[in-house]
Amino acid sequence: MESTVGLVEIRENEKRKKQSLRARYVYGFVFFATNILAWVLRDYGNIVLDELHYFRICRKKEEDCSHSKGVLRIFFSFMFFTTLGTRKLNQVRNSWHSNWWILKLVLYLLSVMVSFLIPDVYIHIYGEIARIGAGIFLVLQLVSVIEFITWCNDNWMPDSQTKQCDLIGLFFATISCLVSYFGIVAMYFMYAPETSCTFNIFFITWTTILVNVLMIVSLHSKVNRGLLSSAIMSSYIVFLCWSTIQSEPLNDKCKTRKWISNNSDWTTVLGFLIAVFAIVMATLSTGTDSKSFQFREVEAESDDEVPYQYEVFHFILSIGAMYFAMLFISWELDHTTKRWSIDVGWISTWVKFINETFAASLFLWKLISPVVLNKDIQTEEPSPPIRISI
Repeated sequence: MESTVGLVEIRENEKRKKQSLRARYVYGFVFFATNILAWVLRDYGNIVLDELHYFRICRKKEEDCSHSKGVLRIFFSFMFFTTLGTRKLNQVRNSWHSNWWILKLVLYLLSVMVSFLIPDVYIHIYGEIARIGAGIFLVLQLVSVIEFITWCNDNWMPDSQTKQCDLIGLFFATISCLVSYFGIVAMYFMYAPETSCTFNIFFITWTTILVNVLMIVSLHSKVNRGLLSSAIMSSYIVFLCWSTIQSEPLNDKCKTRKWISNNSDWTTVLGFLIAVFAIVMATLSTGTDSKSFQFREVEAESDDEVPYQYEVFHFILSIGAMYFAMLFISWELDHTTKRWSIDVGWISTWVKFINETFAASLFLWKLISPVVLNKDIQTEEPSPPIRISI
């Protein structure tokens, strides 16, 4: 009898676990739809809201009505607080996370409407909080990227003791190196045609220095991490540099998107949608990679435990929504943004540049920390000389 009850409980837990895993895709779709809705409200919200005379507070600043109010979302933050501490599949909060979609849809629609009804002062307070959340999201995204690069290096590069050549690691290392240096040369050619393009020359030159430093340190005899991880990271840094230059305003003397402006509008629309989709996928991958943000060893997962940490997942989505909001308003709460543009402005430019520098610094520390910490330990605890063969 007890074995039958246990079997039923196991099957029920498996069913709950499958529902929990499927719920991630639903939240991913909701997150994508949320940001598309935020863009629609930002660019075209005034057309609709102008016909609705119920939004009296909103109409006080009609030109900015759908700007900050249209992009700031609190639904995922609400989900974070309501799923905090969920560990077992039989808890009510697990059912709240994986089911009850009708109720959550109603709450979602209410959260959208609330942003247009509350006074502007609360919108600005949440906007300042969103700036901090967006910064945290950038840091966690970097951690996730570096963990992925480390995984690639551990799985695609051969063990130092086997002395065997891994073709996959060699191939991706070569491709990443070529992409990094080709990207640098291409950016000099496209975005720094004249010496008067001071900012672009500075951004690209600084990126070149970072790439070379990472390559040299990674190949140093004391670090000896190989070329794959540093090559992949270098290509990512080059991409961040390109994204930094793309965020420069269009009226700059070195127009980085002049050739796009001269073409039809469909290129702008396509580039906008690709950017939205890419950031959504990055947010979801960061949200499901909760193991990268655990600072203690976790015991083996039992049958009745949740398959992933709900609060981490919803926290990433909430700060990802904050990050999207900052992209849509170019990190400025009091200024309107041009239609079909995302993350354009000097504040956005410098945020991305700082993010690039921080990414390189974080990865550099990951490379040298074993050597530095080992040296500190040897200094603190004197011991007979030990020969280390490198």
